[in-house]
Amino acid sequence: MGRAFEYRKASKEARWGKMSRIFPKLAKSITMAAKDGGPDPDSNAKLRTAIMNAKAENMPKDNIDKAIKRASGKDLGDITEINYEGKGPHGSLFYVECATENTNRSVTNVRTLFNKNGGEMQNSGSLEFLFDRKSVIEFKPEGTNLEELELELMDAGLEEMEVEGDMGLVYGEYTAFGKLTEVFERLGVEVVKASLERVSNNPQQFSEEQLVEIDALVDKLEDDEDVQAVFTNVDR
Repeated sequence: MGRAFEYRKASKEARWGKMSRIFPKLAKSITMAAKDGGPDPDSNAKLRTAIMNAKAENMPKDNIDKAIKRASGKDLGDITEINYEGKGPHGSLFYVECATENTNRSVTNVRTLFNKNGGEMQNSGSLEFLFDRKSVIEFKPEGTNLEELELELMDAGLEEMEVEGDMGLVYGEYTAFGKLTEVFERLGVEVVKASLERVSNNPQQFSEEQLVEIDALVDKLEDDEDVQAVFTNVDR
């Protein structure tokens, strides 16, 4: 997973210049978590994780508090979580996760972006089997007993752990997300980001020229206000 480390670092650096689009997405994640499980992060693991991810992106505390309060507001519309699948340039495959108050707007925008950037939408479920849903946790290994951590994580559903320099990365079963994050909390290991991701079970390599076009579509999809996450079959 060495290439995955480099890709993640590069992606994180690129995100610093895109706060205007990152913060609204993080706020929506917090609001949905608070609406589903209540406003107290101590008793709502999903909300606790959403807040942690927001803090990792330097989201101000006031923004976080407002997102939590919005969950109980009368003006809160029904937010629907919906996924779209599509083919991008050069045979690349896309899985797009959205959270929206207007599904008609969401599907129209996503379809338009595919059509204008060398791709096309696919029927729901046609590509889902090509992506495995995984628990993915980034953490700081400094000062951590890695052997103890790995043993504890194995009991919680760990599939793979790699540490490289000042960054650690854990992949686990989708259903083990709660147990895995609890291990980090219990052992006092600092988590940078924890999320459920779609990981291609058959990643493909593309040329640098092809990646330019593929990444352009990724960027445009991520710019859309309803899109929460974009996953591809690109082997990084």
